[in-house]
Amino acid sequence: MTSKVLVVDDDKTILNMLYKALQGSGIDADLSISGEAALKLLTENEYDLILLDINMSGIDGFSVIKKIRASGLTVPIMVVSGRKDDGDTLYGLHIGADDYITKPFNPVTLVAKVKALMRRSRTTDTTKNIISAGPFKYNTSTLRFYKNDVEILLSSKENSMIKLFIDNVDHIFSKDMIYSVIWGETIIDENAIMVYVNRIRQKIEDDPSNPKHLITVRGLGYRFTV
Repeated sequence: MTSKVLVVDDDKTILNMLYKALQGSGIDADLSISGEAALKLLTENEYDLILLDINMSGIDGFSVIKKIRASGLTVPIMVVSGRKDDGDTLYGLHIGADDYITKPFNPVTLVAKVKALMRRSRTTDTTKNIISAGPFKYNTSTLRFYKNDVEILLSSKENSMIKLFIDNVDHIFSKDMIYSVIWGETIIDENAIMVYVNRIRQKIEDDPSNPKHLITVRGLGYRFTV
């Protein structure tokens, strides 16, 4: 059965290049020049994967990802964007993208990544919605978080922060990166992150005054470790 991909980009040159690369590898594709048109196509067709630009007129790519995930669709989404900032990459992955490729790119490499992502998405596993890290588990379907199989109740922002950390164990996040991913463009008090980190420590650490999991890296930010 031929795979089918939806390609979304307001640059017709990129659209045509991706279409030819996919067709040359035996992958069928529908093309869309806007987020609005892409969302309409998704109500009319089933796709194995979406290739999605971020900077588009009208609805941008991040908004498209949010709408797709809010609708319950689990189709893999690969962002193909000229935006190379780490915050953009993390934000895209945090809201539901499965991979993030920056322009310019090698079409052959991109198609190989498309095929690999489609293969992974077709692998059925009853635990595929569970992220495990040490004593912690996060269910991406129910948005519930556990330590040693005991559920820990989190507020909305605490939940978003834990999801970011458990997705990226041992990765150091600066305050600016956390602001970008969790709060986006919203202006908040500069101490908000520290407040939320302390709240999470009270819930997940055996000794919050001497944290072993959510660690402050002096001068750099925070790291989640197990």
